[in-house]
Amino acid sequence: MVEQSFSIESLLRGLLGIVTVLGAAYCISYDRKRIDWKLVAGGLFMQLLFALAVLYIPLVGTLLEWVGKAFIKVMDFTQAGVNFLLGPLVAKSEGFIFLLHSLPVVIFFSALVSLFYHWGIIQRVVGAFSWVLRRFMNISGAEGLVTSGNVFLGMSESPVLIKNYLPTMNRSEIFLVMVSGMGTIAGTVMGTYIGLLSGGDPVAKLLFAKHLLSASLMAAPGAIVLAKILCPQTERVEDRPAYIMREDKHATMLDALAAGTSTGVHLLVNIAAMLLVFIALIAFANYLLEGIIGRYTGLNEWIATLTAGKAQGLTFQFLLGVLLSPFMWLIGVPWQDAMLVGSLLGQKTILNEFVAYFQMQEWKEAGLFVYQKSILMSTYILCGFANISSIGILLGSMGVLVPEKRAMITKLGFPAMVGGALVSVLSATIVGMILG
Repeated sequence: MVEQSFSIESLLRGLLGIVTVLGAAYCISYDRKRIDWKLVAGGLFMQLLFALAVLYIPLVGTLLEWVGKAFIKVMDFTQAGVNFLLGPLVAKSEGFIFLLHSLPVVIFFSALVSLFYHWGIIQRVVGAFSWVLRRFMNISGAEGLVTSGNVFLGMSESPVLIKNYLPTMNRSEIFLVMVSGMGTIAGTVMGTYIGLLSGGDPVAKLLFAKHLLSASLMAAPGAIVLAKILCPQTERVEDRPAYIMREDKHATMLDALAAGTSTGVHLLVNIAAMLLVFIALIAFANYLLEGIIGRYTGLNEWIATLTAGKAQGLTFQFLLGVLLSPFMWLIGVPWQDAMLVGSLLGQKTILNEFVAYFQMQEWKEAGLFVYQKSILMSTYILCGFANISSIGILLGSMGVLVPEKRAMITKLGFPAMVGGALVSVLSATIVGMILG
């Protein structure tokens, strides 16, 4: 696999990518004349600074690796529980099995998040990160809290932190709440991503843990940038200190652990069911496209020859790759891998990030990627909840928290998904520019 280094060409490609992403957001903005370009510059500066620190400052990189090792250790603890429950099955299994080695991590992580929330640890970390965002960017206290919260919590849980502020928030503020939820991931599923992408390789575990943590942190200022371009602040904001709504209903530590475990079980079942259904649907679509249309028209052989074997025929993945490959090249993905990365982005948006990460791991093991840079950029591009099904999840959760704004939230659902997808793409563009 080819590795690249920083060059003038990569710098120019990266700048072109940043302009492309911001330009796309500008074209579909609700009010282009009211965009706060100073806020945009501040957010881009934070993302660039953080990416440089992660890749080139040993102290920051080491710190993220320590956190990554903590995630990996938690995964090892989870595996001890899995071995107890399914000992003979795990011992007899050969290679990495997603259901046994990665998915159960969701339950343990969910229990830990619930416990840390009960102790007030998450609230303190979120508050500190929120303070940093507000120092660099002109956002309200409530916006800073919910954006920071989305780095650690899910898009359904994070708005609860500012539940009492939601009724008085204007359209631009509500839109930021939605985009930050779409553009980030929850800490409860990060361990699952790490296990899925690494395939059980300890070195790969540390690499992907570091970059997934980096992607999650970079997404916070990126969400503010894209949200305020797409839906600028046009109404008067009555900023005031915002305090986290600590609605901890758990009387004891054991109660919090039990509730987190129950939530984790629901997450595991939901994720497993979605993967089964969506992957089955892809197989059905590919049967129609490749097994019938491509086979009897000769398109399969033509496509396989044209792509040098990277695509086996007229598949769902191939169509998405062709559609999005020009956009991938514009943001800095090497042309040889643009079709693969474009297909991954399409699968994430139409289906979900789990399906896309699963496909990425299969292609990585098959050696289809030419450049290591493409794999790392894909890691950032897929690191977010921006997909069609998430629109329904977000509308349902926020509609309960602030029912009087349900009509506004419904109208903002699809634009928020687009904004969330662009958040991940922007982070990948910046990292790709630095990688070379």
